[in-house]
Amino acid sequence: MDRKNRTPQGQIAQVVVEFLEVAVSCIVFLKGFYPPRAFERRRYMNVVVQKAVHPELASYVHSTTTGLFPFIQKGLVERVVVIFYDKEHVPIEKFVFKLAVNQSYGSKLEEADLEFALRAFLIKLTVAEPVTKSLPSDGSWEITAYFRSLPGDDDREGQLWIPTDTKLWMQPPQITPIKSVSCDPLKMQLYLEHPSPTEPKNPTA
Repeated sequence: MDRKNRTPQGQIAQVVVEFLEVAVSCIVFLKGFYPPRAFERRRYMNVVVQKAVHPELASYVHSTTTGLFPFIQKGLVERVVVIFYDKEHVPIEKFVFKLAVNQSYGSKLEEADLEFALRAFLIKLTVAEPVTKSLPSDGSWEITAYFRSLPGDDDREGQLWIPTDTKLWMQPPQITPIKSVSCDPLKMQLYLEHPSPTEPKNPTA
């Protein structure tokens, strides 16, 4: 469906998934997880960003973020999280996008205003490295979505998502806010989560 013919929630979701694709790519570049040649400098929302161009990396980021479209449109997605792990697959850092789309919003979407608000997140990400942690060379990462409610068994898109086996921290995490915006029809927060200094070394699954 053409973006102009979508509902306001559909238009919002389209902008958000396009933003998330770029933001995730910027986060992975920021963490130095791949060689710089796996990325290419692009301009998006009038901000210079690092876009993944390595085929497998670009495909994973694109398919995962665009796969969230129907669920963001319906207001089912609470958080989209980029999780970095150590070699034991224990989380050591999480970039959390917490979002809410106003399901009763019926006005014409001012896309330029929404993009202006999201642009500030990308600018913040370019200078976020000092508040992040260094990663082990033998670590891994993934994109995880947390749903307010699960899609039904007959939902074809929902069947593409599988339960995560991410290990949980036993203590409340340390949270570092990066950016937030609250404007109808979208609320979004971006923050970092790190394990508490008192976190046991062997959290349970």
